[in-house]
Amino acid sequence: MPSIRINDVRLHFRTDGDPTKQCVVLSNSLGTDLSMWDAQAAVLAADFYVLRYDTRGHGQSESGGAPVSLATLGHDVIGLLDTLAIPRAHFCGISMGGMTGQWLGIHAPQRLNKLVLANTAARIGTHEGWTARAAQVRAGGMDGVADGAAARWFTPAFLAREPHSVARMIARLREQDAEGYAACCDALAEADLRATAGAITVPTLIVAGTADPVTTVADAGWMRDRIPGACLVALAASHISSIEAAPRFTGALAAFLAD
Repeated sequence: MPSIRINDVRLHFRTDGDPTKQCVVLSNSLGTDLSMWDAQAAVLAADFYVLRYDTRGHGQSESGGAPVSLATLGHDVIGLLDTLAIPRAHFCGISMGGMTGQWLGIHAPQRLNKLVLANTAARIGTHEGWTARAAQVRAGGMDGVADGAAARWFTPAFLAREPHSVARMIARLREQDAEGYAACCDALAEADLRATAGAITVPTLIVAGTADPVTTVADAGWMRDRIPGACLVALAASHISSIEAAPRFTGALAAFLAD
């Protein structure tokens, strides 16, 4: 899979489908990589040009040496679209990727056709919580975060039903670059879009997990009530609903983009 230099880092990405069709960009959550979208890409590639990328500091993308902000992550997407000569695209981001999507909806709506915000919020967690996590991984590596991730990401029923899938994701989390992960924690510590989320005007779908302890259905409802015309779908899942409820997630995403 290719990589290209965007701003100050080399970003790893993958494309599937026909490049003459409308593009949909898929943006991963904190601690994952573009493989988290395998189920969605397999379906969407029949009708769209699917562009997945590893967020900087994740997977095979470089982290760079400079501090990271939500604007940095947003400009990475714009740079990726510019380099690939894609003037406009649909965008679907989950968790951290959903915050990147909100930033794009606020600051670069001319680059978006439709926006999907999954398992995210205008403000995720607290400044103190994110700075503590960044300090934890810088001091001790990824194991401490990885040890408790499965219970945050998935329901007990999914953990019991798909232990091998969960184990693969946790293994990838342990392998993430600690500094790249910490830099994105720093970005999330400062990211607060509550004052500006209402400025999003592109057609927006919000996806929530009914058992998500990180970004709740109430968080999703808050965004729906403030983003003009936004609609909300709640799935029986925890924080990574794109994997736990993959068929329903993919169906809702495909229907929204095709409408």
